[in-house]
Amino acid sequence: CKDKYNVLPRPHWITTYYGGHDMKLVLERFGSNIIFSNGLKDPYSSAGVLEDLSNSIVAVYTTNGTHCMDIGSARKDDPVWLVNQRRREVDIIDAWTKQYYLDLKSYLRSLSSTKQSYYLENL
Repeated sequence: CKDKYNVLPRPHWITTYYGGHDMKLVLERFGSNIIFSNGLKDPYSSAGVLEDLSNSIVAVYTTNGTHCMDIGSARKDDPVWLVNQRRREVDIIDAWTKQYYLDLKSYLRSLSSTKQSYYLENL
C-alpha cells in the first residue's frame, strides 16, 4: 500500500471507526433476537457472524447464497435451499414471538387485577 499508493495500512481502522473489539461479548450482554443471515458466496460473509452467539442471537447461512438474497421477495423459481433458509428464519422469529406472549401472559398473571386491567387496556 505504501509503495504503490502512498497509503499507510491501518489494520485496526475498522474496529476503531465502527467499534466491535469484542462483538461477541457486546452482543451476549446487550443483544437478543438477532438473526445473522449469510450467504457464503458473498465476499463479505467472511466478516459475518457464522455461529450462534446465544439461544437468541443466531447465525443462519447457506453455502449457496449471496448478500441479502433471503430478504428478497419470494419467487416461484426460488431454489429449495433459499426457501428452506427463509422458512428457518421465519420459524426462529415465530418462536421468539410466541415466547414473548407467553412471558407477557405470565407477567400479567403476577399482577393484581387492577394492574392487569390497566395493562390490557393500554397494550
